[in-house]
Amino acid sequence: MSHPVPPRPRGRASAPEGAALRELAALPDLATLADAELLTLLLGPGGRRAVAVGEVLAQTGGLVGLARTGAGGWTGSARLGAVGVRRVAAAIELGRRAHQATRAPRPGLACAADIAAHVGPRLGGLAHEEMWVLSLDGRNRLRGERRVAQGGLHGCAVAARDILRAALTDAASAFVLVHNHPSGDPRPSPEDVAMTAAVARAATVVGVPLVDHVVVSDGRHASMLELGVLEDPSR
Repeated sequence: MSHPVPPRPRGRASAPEGAALRELAALPDLATLADAELLTLLLGPGGRRAVAVGEVLAQTGGLVGLARTGAGGWTGSARLGAVGVRRVAAAIELGRRAHQATRAPRPGLACAADIAAHVGPRLGGLAHEEMWVLSLDGRNRLRGERRVAQGGLHGCAVAARDILRAALTDAASAFVLVHNHPSGDPRPSPEDVAMTAAVARAATVVGVPLVDHVVVSDGRHASMLELGVLEDPSR
């Protein structure tokens, strides 16, 4: 004998929350939404997630802090969930890529200022260090860019072979190293100088020269070529 299935209980907040979410999704101009509303729209309905969105924004200091910290810095919010964390991280990365896509294709990187202008929006405000290889063609135009290391506040370790592998994979004629200093001081450390010299020697052996190593930090930069740490390979 079958028994009637009782109706699923619905909390008082569930219907308004779903209705509010549908109302947000129907808006023609998402620019009118607050940061928390955009994140809630991205993650979907759920009371626990809605609270978690507020927690994450409060803990990281808003969207700027969220982008600086990265997914690894706010995984502690269990109510957001691992999938939610990755969704927000993916949205931030899409925004960065969209910003890069609006730039002229294959920009010319003829000097340290050009390099800093290209990577500054991506690396300048990060709270951890990252190192990137920018592969160049014969006219100093960008051929490819790859992150080869990511570390903490005080540095990241990377082997010369990993750097050269990235440049060779892009069939580079030459390449530039770029990394950031979260401290705000772009001056290269003794470790930066030693690593750069080792990479430059290895690059000479394989015939793909390292033309510069630029350190960026909060709108400032330092060039190891301009500082005399590296020799100009064109001379």
